Amino acid sequence: MAAIVEIDEQNGKVASSIHTHNIANSNMGSENASSLDPAKNPIAQGANSYEKWQLIHVVSMGTATSISNLKVWRTGSLGAHANHLTNARTTSYGGAENFTTPTNAVSTVATQSMPTQAPTSANLGIGGSLTGSLTQPGYSDFLVHQIQTDTSAISGSSTTLNYSYDETS
Repeated sequence: MAAIVEIDEQNGKVASSIHTHNIANSNMGSENASSLDPAKNPIAQGANSYEKWQLIHVVSMGTATSISNLKVWRTGSLGAHANHLTNARTTSYGGAENFTTPTNAVSTVATQSMPTQAPTSANLGIGGSLTGSLTQPGYSDFLVHQIQTDTSAISGSSTTLNYSYDETS
């Protein structure tokens, strides 16, 4: 039996954060919430979305002995006047981030462009390292990402966030 894996999201303030398991979507918007409706919470031209603080959560190992090589990327176009930034990277990885209250100001954590194709190696760590692995149920490091726009941005762009990992039995 394969491992059971879900994507979780943490929102709210540090002292009273809400951890949502198995989120329905990664929609970005003008609210600090999981599974939000982007039509009701649009990102204004020249503004930023709230950061998303998400985790890959291995709920059950099944028959797997190890989960490693976490990768995240997006497919689809945001248009010329929007950038999707993240802390995920294949080199100069900053290690595990501690949760902070998500911001809609320019992120100091999500500073690198989100890849638009599958990376050739891990770009999201486990235990602060890109070579980390899980041998029992647990979590990845936080994936932090944000959409930043300029005043010429066009609303309505839609992309897909992709995740992959290696499962060893």
